[in-house]
Amino acid sequence: MELRQLEYFVAVAEERNFTRAAERVHISQSGVSAQIRQLERELGAELFDRSARTVTLTVAGKAALEHARAALAAAGALGRAVDEVTGLVRGRLTVGMVVGCTVTPLFDALAAFHRAHPGVEISLLEDNSDRLVEAVRSGGLDLALAGLAAAPDDLETLTITSERLVAAVPPDHPLAGRDGVTLHDLGSHRIICMPYGTGLRTVFDRACAARNLRPDIALQAGAADAVADLAARGLGVAVLSESMAAAHRDRLVARVIEDVETPALLALVWRGGPGPAVREFVRHTRRAFAAGPA
Repeated sequence: MELRQLEYFVAVAEERNFTRAAERVHISQSGVSAQIRQLERELGAELFDRSARTVTLTVAGKAALEHARAALAAAGALGRAVDEVTGLVRGRLTVGMVVGCTVTPLFDALAAFHRAHPGVEISLLEDNSDRLVEAVRSGGLDLALAGLAAAPDDLETLTITSERLVAAVPPDHPLAGRDGVTLHDLGSHRIICMPYGTGLRTVFDRACAARNLRPDIALQAGAADAVADLAARGLGVAVLSESMAAAHRDRLVARVIEDVETPALLALVWRGGPGPAVREFVRHTRRAFAAGPA
């Protein structure tokens, strides 16, 4: 017997009609009937009572049905198992990373994945966060590490960091002596911030818009180090996340922007129902970020 015969048998049993079963399996009714007859000859018993308008199972047919379903399920599982192995032997993985960031645990995850699955071709691309997320949605990227204002509802997300926004200034700046600052306090200062399309900038812009504030964005840079460096030279107040500012604590004082309560997120995003390479890379990423700081 053949798997296709079992497939046709199950289709007829469930549809209780040869015509509908033929439509379901996309062959002619005569083709379905011929294959069922062949199966019955091989088994030595009729599987269907064809005497009425509605096709019903015989006693032998009822006994065979669950076994046929189990055989088809096992064949499907076999195919999926082979696909899993093939995807990790000679697959391809395209990863996106937010521009201007050196994220060591992500590189550790890439290296660990490559050691475990050297046959998978890895690509790494940089872009701003908005475009990375759209590329994941469209299938241009398998995964991306992006800065977000909120986790997308339509994508799977692994949050790496969730941090408040801070104003970072040199120690002699007027804001340095305060315990905290507000968006209104920043209104009289030039702002140095990340560009549109980044999660941090989206959080900042939304908070300002909610209060009808229009900050003076004097300078923009895609890398947090560049934003901090410009602020350290007295060119304005840097708006950064807590960890971004902490990396420059030797020359900048960071104060939480108290009325920006929405955190900026750094997260790995991917589509639902991922293939084996994506699942494996997510596993390596979880392990890498758990082992060391972002």
